[in-house]
Parts: sequence; C-alpha cells; structure tokens
Amino acid sequence: MLLTTEPSYLHFKLVKLIATARRLFQRWSGLSRMLSNILDVNTSGSRNEDSSVFSKTEHSIIAAYLIMAGIISILSNIIVLGIFIKYKELRTPTNAVIVNLALTDIGVSSIGYPMSAASDLHGSWKFGYSGCQIYAGLNIFFGMVSIGLLTVVAMDRYLTICCPDIGRRMTTSTYVSMILGAWTNGLFWALMPIIGWASYAPDPTGATCTINWRKNDISFVSYIMMVIVVNFIVPLTVMFYCYYHVTQSMRLHAARNCTAYLNRDWADQADVTKMSVIMILMFLLAWSPYSIVCLWACFGDPKKIPPSMAIIAPLFAKSSTFYNPCIYVAANKRFRKAMFAMFKCQHHQAMLETSSVPMNMPQSHSKA
Repeated sequence: MLLTTEPSYLHFKLVKLIATARRLFQRWSGLSRMLSNILDVNTSGSRNEDSSVFSKTEHSIIAAYLIMAGIISILSNIIVLGIFIKYKELRTPTNAVIVNLALTDIGVSSIGYPMSAASDLHGSWKFGYSGCQIYAGLNIFFGMVSIGLLTVVAMDRYLTICCPDIGRRMTTSTYVSMILGAWTNGLFWALMPIIGWASYAPDPTGATCTINWRKNDISFVSYIMMVIVVNFIVPLTVMFYCYYHVTQSMRLHAARNCTAYLNRDWADQADVTKMSVIMILMFLLAWSPYSIVCLWACFGDPKKIPPSMAIIAPLFAKSSTFYNPCIYVAANKRFRKAMFAMFKCQHHQAMLETSSVPMNMPQSHSKA
C-alpha cells in the first residue's frame, strides 16, 4: 500500500511543482515582455516616432557648434567664478547674483551641451527615455533660473540707481531671498512635465530633448502659456521698465552733474546704458525663437514648423551661456581689471590700486 501510494504522492507533488513553475514562468515572461516593451519605448520607440530629419553632415555641424560653444561657455564662466574666488572684495550680495548666473551657465554647458553633441554625432538621441527627461528637465531648470536671475539684476540696478534710499536698505537676506526665488521658480517649471503637466520628448532633430510641443493638447497649451507669461513676458516687462528708468535717471543726473554717487557698480553712464541695451537685446535674441516655436505649436499646426527653426530655437536659448560672461564681465571696467590682474597673477591689492571705479554696492548691503 505504501509502495503504491508513495510514488503517487511523489508524482502528485512533482506535477504540482511543475504547474507552479509554469505559472511562475508565465508571469515572469509577461513581466519580461512588459519590461522589454518599456525599454523599447524608452530607446527605439523615440527613434521611430521622432526620427531625425537632418543628414549626418548637418548633425556633425550642429555637434561641432555645441562642442565649441560648450568649451567657450565653461571657460568663460569659470573665469567669472575665479575672479570672485580670488578677489574677495568683489564678493558682495549684488555680485552673488552674477555668481549664480555663472553657475547656471556652467550647468547647461557641462550637462546639456555634451549630451546633445554626443547624440548629434551619433545621429539620434542615445540616452534613452530617462536621459531625455533628465536632459530636458535640467535645460528648462537652468534656463528658467537664468531668466529669473537676469530679472533680479534688473531690479537691483533699478533700486540702486533710481531708488537709492531703498537700495541702501537692501540686505544680504534680501538678495538671498531673491536668488532662492529664481532657483525655486526654475525647479517648479522643470518638474511639471515630469509629473504630468505637459511632457518631455525628443525634438524633430532626433538628437535633443525638449518640451513635447508636437503634442499640442490642453496640457501642453496650458503649460506653455503659463511658462511664456511667467518666464518671458513678465521678466521682459520688468527689464524694460527697470532699465528705461535707469537710463532716464542717469541722463537726468548727468545733466545736473550729480552722477558721482551712481557709479557704484559700473564705470560710468555709458557702461550702464550699454549693458542695459545689450542685456535686453540678447534676452530677446536668445528666447524669442523658442517662444515662437511653442506659440506656433499651441495655436497652429506643429507639423508645419520647419525643422531648421526647431533646432535653431533651443540653440539660441543655450547661447546665453557664453554671452552672459561678456555682458557681465567684459562690459564692466572693474571686472575687466580684475580679470587682467588674475591672468597676470596680481594680488588683490595690486588690482585695487589699478582700479579707481568701485563696482560693489554700499557697505550696508553686506549686513544681514
């Protein structure tokens, strides 16, 4: 009896074990297929939907530009940071805004440029879905922070020159709050597409990722309209208002021979006016193409957007990373003197002796 039932029992257990193993295998196979499909969407799926419209030669030209621009941007912004590190007399709350601007430019140059250039050399986006989210998110993040910081600079110039009584009461805490506000604003708008308000996807070039403007649904339209209002129209309006009144105020005081107290951050009226005009024009030059593409996608047919414009828009937006140092360093006599002194390995006292124009704010700014 035992001899007959024991094999039956073992056979029953074996059949049950095989059935369990089969079910587990089927479940694993389904999970494997699902993961495979996800990976396929993350990598090759983007290529199928967003295949490049440019030739290999055109991709190579874009890659060469990105490599050159990235090197120039990193070096020039490192010089800006080096000036502040070497000469602590320049480490004022006002100039902290410029330091943060240099950090955002380095962020784009060290992350955005290499990934885009590598993809252009490859001929298509090569970092998968996750890489696309990271790349696009960081570019939007640093871009929005940069715009916010430019607005802070304009407000600082307005309060310093047009409202000196208020400007003198500005403290370190005030500047920290404004700078943190710019970073927080950038983080908010960069995270929204990741959590579902609009989305990131490869653009028509197939070699870079940005806001998925070809999917012009209500989510995309509402997101883009808010971004354009909050991060383009409002900052631009503030800049125009601030620098218009700065220019008018300086002209008025120049006519009255009362400009001596105004030359705290720049050498003279010409430097201030030049910096104001250049900043506004370059702001428009950098971000207008991107705004036009997004508005076109919102209210027109995204499929009719020329591929050339689709690639020019983000390239122009990125260009701010290497012209910002020119505006905030080369257009300022004190910065130029500090830069030349650093290259000549002069100590800070020698630099101060060769410069007669103060660039920092009143000392009350350094008090919290």
